[in-house]
Amino acid sequence: MIRINLLPWREARRKAQRQHLGVLGGMVAVLGLLIVGAVHLTIAGYIAVQSDRNEFLKRENVRLDKEIEEIKKLKTEIAALLARKQIIERLQADRAQAVYMLQELVQQVPDGVYLKAIKQTGLKINMTGYAQSNARVSTLMRNFAASPYLENPDLVEIKAVVVSNKRVSEFIMNVSLKQVQTEDAGKSGKAGPKAAAAKG
Repeated sequence: MIRINLLPWREARRKAQRQHLGVLGGMVAVLGLLIVGAVHLTIAGYIAVQSDRNEFLKRENVRLDKEIEEIKKLKTEIAALLARKQIIERLQADRAQAVYMLQELVQQVPDGVYLKAIKQTGLKINMTGYAQSNARVSTLMRNFAASPYLENPDLVEIKAVVVSNKRVSEFIMNVSLKQVQTEDAGKSGKAGPKAAAAKG
């Protein structure tokens, strides 16, 4: 009977298997390294892109902050201009009211009445004058009450005095100026501002 020793063949096969496994292991290791490298490069690319986006956002935030500061400055300037505009409009309205007041006093003061002093405080007008009689003062108050620009006549005091050897009634009266719109100036008479004068 012939005996065949299989140990060398088995040892060679095991060695070949080990070499094959080593090669496969090396290939798996290399493949793993390649995968890790690819993932690392991909993540690094994402990080670089995100960093660029972050830098862009930072630059835009700085630019927006500057624009917001400019807008705040513009709003402050606009508010100041609006305040000046309101002051100018109020001054124009007050000037128009003064014109209405003087014009109405000239138109509403009846004959026999002389105004010697007029003082305006806001919409309130205080006047002092002389009248030939108390009836003339009553007529003046009725004229003020019917005026489109004057209202609430209030007789503060009336007394008899002698002026230039003539007996007259000296009176102190308050009257209010109505609030009027600016466009009413065109509807009023063309008489310019002038001091109240005696009539009759």
